[in-house]
Amino acid sequence: MSSTRPFRRIVTGHDASDRAQVTQDAPPSRVVQIGGPGGPTFYEVWNTRETPAVIDRRSGEPAEDDLVLGPPERGTRIRVIDFPPEDDRIRTLTQAEAAEKFGEMGGADATRSAAGAPHPLMHRTQTIDYGIVIEGELTLVLDESETTVRTGDIVIQRGTNHAWANRSKANCRVAFILIDGQYTDGL
Repeated sequence: MSSTRPFRRIVTGHDASDRAQVTQDAPPSRVVQIGGPGGPTFYEVWNTRETPAVIDRRSGEPAEDDLVLGPPERGTRIRVIDFPPEDDRIRTLTQAEAAEKFGEMGGADATRSAAGAPHPLMHRTQTIDYGIVIEGELTLVLDESETTVRTGDIVIQRGTNHAWANRSKANCRVAFILIDGQYTDGL
């Protein structure tokens, strides 16, 4: 299975008689590559704008013009990211270049790149993220440790400072479900 293999986004709804039906069946329409060739590809699958989420007969996904790193306030987001193998273009990013990359993702405020950081793309968001590795392997880099996650592994990311590094020789595909959160305890 190749990380570039398309996948379908199947959305259900209700007809006028309240019977369940498929309302959309196609690949995600919003696909964004960050940083040009060799950068990660973001497949924006769906988002919700509130909790509890509104469930009606046939409305579609709330519209967004640009890529936004986190979920909407009080909302959720699901995306799939294809991470190509990391090379020196990533490993040698300056703080300014890292901030620019996060700006491209609609998350300039998330960057935590600093001199001596364990990875130039360290970042933190006020979210709970469920990361499900669909294919390949990826290293989760934290302030004081790192761990490699592989196909089938699930990461529960709880608003911590982190980066993702693909140190393998193959693409890695991860599905992320992002849920808006709120820091407490002085975080």
